Amino acid sequence: MKYSLSEAAKATGKNKTTIQRAIKSGKISATKGDSGSYEIDPAELHRVFPPAAAQRDAQHSQSNDTQQAISASNHSNLERVVELEKALAVAHEKTSGLEAQKDQMTDTINDLRKRLDSSEGRIMALLSDNRPQRSFLARFFGR
Repeated sequence: MKYSLSEAAKATGKNKTTIQRAIKSGKISATKGDSGSYEIDPAELHRVFPPAAAQRDAQHSQSNDTQQAISASNHSNLERVVELEKALAVAHEKTSGLEAQKDQMTDTINDLRKRLDSSEGRIMALLSDNRPQRSFLARFFGR
């Protein structure tokens, strides 16, 4: 059974004009019937244009491949996010430890500054002592 122009268009999912151009350019051979309409052999038509079902299957297969690739990509991205979240948690722990260490060092520095200030006061008091100086022997022997 041969296709008419509109049947050929439906069978391939193409426009009637596309099929007609292919016939006129010689890509597809077709004969004209008694009524003047084209009669196209299915084997000749599908040699150039695959059946519409085959196109849908190819697109569906391509769509499935694309979905699988997207799914794999999403899985890979999810694994990367989990890795980064773990690394971030470790970084937060390190930061907390360093902040605690910094606070402890600041407290130590402040304590040492206080001690230094009080030592300076005592040294200055000793240096400015205006009492008469006793000789070394007097200090040593208590005289």
